[in-house]
Parts: sequence; C-alpha cells; structure tokens
Amino acid sequence: MSNLDKLIRLFEQFPGIGARQARRFAFHILTLPESDSRELADLIGNLQGSVIECTSCRRFFSRQGGTTTECGICSDGERDRTKLMVVAQDNDITAIERSGVYDGLYFVLGGTLPLLDKKENHRLRGNGLRHIVEERVANELSEIILAFAVNPDGENTSRFVEKLLAETVPDSGVKLSYLGRGLSTGSELEYADPDTIKNALSNRG
Repeated sequence: MSNLDKLIRLFEQFPGIGARQARRFAFHILTLPESDSRELADLIGNLQGSVIECTSCRRFFSRQGGTTTECGICSDGERDRTKLMVVAQDNDITAIERSGVYDGLYFVLGGTLPLLDKKENHRLRGNGLRHIVEERVANELSEIILAFAVNPDGENTSRFVEKLLAETVPDSGVKLSYLGRGLSTGSELEYADPDTIKNALSNRG
C-alpha cells in the first residue's frame, strides 16, 4: 500500500468522512506548498504534547504553560457547581458555550451508544461519569442535564446514563433533566444555533 493510500485510509476513519471526501483531503495535501505540508505534519505530530484531557470534564484543551490539569471552565470559580451537563463530545460544549445561557459544569461522555450495537458502551466514559457524580453529590450537585442528539442513538445513550446513575446515586435527590423542545428530531447538538440551544435549555425537564 502506498503512502497516499495509507493517508486516504486514515482520513476515512475520521467521523463523518467517507471514501470520496477522504480522497479529496489527501489530494488537496498534494497541492499544498511543501512548507505548508511540513507545518501540517508538525502540528499533528506535536498536538498530543500540547493538548491534554481535562481531569474533571474530560474535554481536550490546550495547556499553555503551567501544570494545570483542569480546563478553564472547570477551574473557573464563578461557574455554578450545582449543575452538571453530560454531552457526547467536545464540540457540544463549544455549541453550548456559544449560546451564553449555561453557567454550570460539563462532562464529556466520549460519544453516543448506537441503538443496534450494545457493545459500543466500552468506548464511553461511564466509569468516569460515575466517579465525578459520586464526588459531587457529596458536595453540592443538585441537577444533571443529559444533552444528547435528538435521534435514536442519543435517546439510547440517555437510557444508558439513566441506568448508570440510578445504580450510582439511587437516593441522592439529584434532579435528572433533559434538553427540552427547541432541538428538532434528528439534530446534532454541535450544529445547533445559539437561539435553538437557549430554547432547549430553558424548556428542559
């Protein structure tokens, strides 16, 4: 297999990228000036050394000096620590923050649980969520908001988390809520506009 074929194969593994788009990416790189190609390779090669996973919410963030292990949101003392929103991926946090209507904390589950693949839950950070909820219930946590896509996989993931939390904190008194109307069926949270997210948060229940 040539280097080009290997690159195309790697691009095909990206979320939402098919064979045709993977080939477009690969051939586009061939048209770049050599300096740009080298810069791209360097950025990819150094990415894991400069970006780390937050020990609290599990999203990736750029650590610019220092030894902090928490992202700017989790280390912000002004955030409302009584609320925890569980999202599927990092991009969902970006969408929520852009709406400007949520001031609580987050936890990135690491994906959704496909309805037809019961074995996929090994990829999700279920144990991490269990640990963070147990830790915060002992302090001031009062509400957990499940914010997944409005589609069968998102609903299946909500059921998975519901069961997980029922086993973890069955008598904690913590309210479990869901994004309300505003998100249309089949929509992905990361692509929702700020007004839609505002409505979904305002009407959660």
